[in-house]
Amino acid sequence: MSPSPGELVALCLGSNSPDSELRLLTALDNLSAVVSVERIASPYRTAPLSPIPQPDFLNTAALVRTALEPDELLATTKALERAAGRITGPRFGPRPLDIDLVLWGERTIDRPELNLPHPRLRERAFFLVPLAEIAPSFSVPPDGRTLAELLAGVDTRGVERRRWRER
Repeated sequence: MSPSPGELVALCLGSNSPDSELRLLTALDNLSAVVSVERIASPYRTAPLSPIPQPDFLNTAALVRTALEPDELLATTKALERAAGRITGPRFGPRPLDIDLVLWGERTIDRPELNLPHPRLRERAFFLVPLAEIAPSFSVPPDGRTLAELLAGVDTRGVERRRWRER
C-alpha cells in the first residue's frame, strides 16, 4: 500500500485494562480507516506514573500519514477512546485506551485542548522508547533534536519490550 498524501503524525497509545493488547490493536485497526498507518512499534509494558494504584500499562506508538487537520484527528482519537470504554475519571487514573497526538510533522500548536509536540514528550520513556523504535531520526520541534537523542536523556528502566500476540 502506498502512503496517502498528507503529513506524518506520531501517535502514542496506551491501555491498562486486562485486554490491553486487544484494545491497542483494535484502535490501530480503527485508525487505519481514516489515516494511513505506516509503522507500529512493539508493545512495551510500563508502570503507571500515578499515585493511584492501578495495573501496569501496555504502550505502543504509530506513525501515520493523514490529510486530516489536527482537530479532526483529535476528535477521531477521542471517539475511539470513548468506544473502548474510557470515561472521565481522576487525572492519571486507569484507562482502557489512551491515544495521544504527540508530533505532527514540524507543526507546533499551543491550545488548551491540543499541544504539539506533546508537552511531556521529552520526559516520558513510555512515549520515547516506542517512538524511537520506529522513527529514531524524527525531528522534534522547536529545537530539531531527534527522538533518538531525546531518548538518550531519559531513564528507561521499567520499560519492558513485549511481543504482539494477537495479530
